[in-house]
Amino acid sequence: MNHIRQNKIKEYIEQENVVTIRQLQALFPDVSLMTIHRDLDALMHAGAVVKFRGGAKSVRHNGDPEFNVRASENNAGKRIIAQKAMELIQPHSAIFLDASTTNLVLARNLPDINLNIFTTGPSIALELCRLHNPVVTLCCGTINRKNLALSGQNTLEMLDKINIDLAFIGVSGCSVDAGFTCGTESDMLVKRRVIQKARTSVVMCSHEKLRCLMPYTFATLSDVDYLISDEPMPEAFQIAARNAGLQLL
Repeated sequence: MNHIRQNKIKEYIEQENVVTIRQLQALFPDVSLMTIHRDLDALMHAGAVVKFRGGAKSVRHNGDPEFNVRASENNAGKRIIAQKAMELIQPHSAIFLDASTTNLVLARNLPDINLNIFTTGPSIALELCRLHNPVVTLCCGTINRKNLALSGQNTLEMLDKINIDLAFIGVSGCSVDAGFTCGTESDMLVKRRVIQKARTSVVMCSHEKLRCLMPYTFATLSDVDYLISDEPMPEAFQIAARNAGLQLL
């Protein structure tokens, strides 16, 4: 029976790429949480899955697509999100843009006003060079060649030294249960630190991200102030957002 159940778990993880423990519990409601953990441990030791805190992912799952791939996806939705985001920006404020491709679209549409802009995205910093009035600061760190984001201890230390009025943060996946997720631990640490520092935090999540789940949760619904999407969120998500005090735009 263990072998049959573990094969089903393996097939389910390969189908979904990334799953939570809660999803596996729903798949096997008559099996204890401890047994599910033992099954995942056995599959991990066999090299069939990768287990992480709160879930597991397929060994074939490589995290976020490369930056150039993401930059070409759903640009119409990203422009809708960027227009909504600009309504929150006030002159003379300090804003943070992470290295997401949605923030790249936001940077391309920002008006030339007085702002202090911090970013962990080299591509975003270069895009902002077209403007004359904002002061643009590229946060230091180690660059991830795949997603073109800066992260690491130097990045975290720099974030500790700055004050952020408004932070715009992209997501790779989103759900009521898992919250807002991303593909690497280093990105998770940066996004989490930014949310802690910012007076107001804004998550930008296009509708297709609701079908995605990534290994690392950087925030729950109650940790952030606003969520901007390109389409209305499902009713169940709207209810959960209201209960968490999260405003949907």
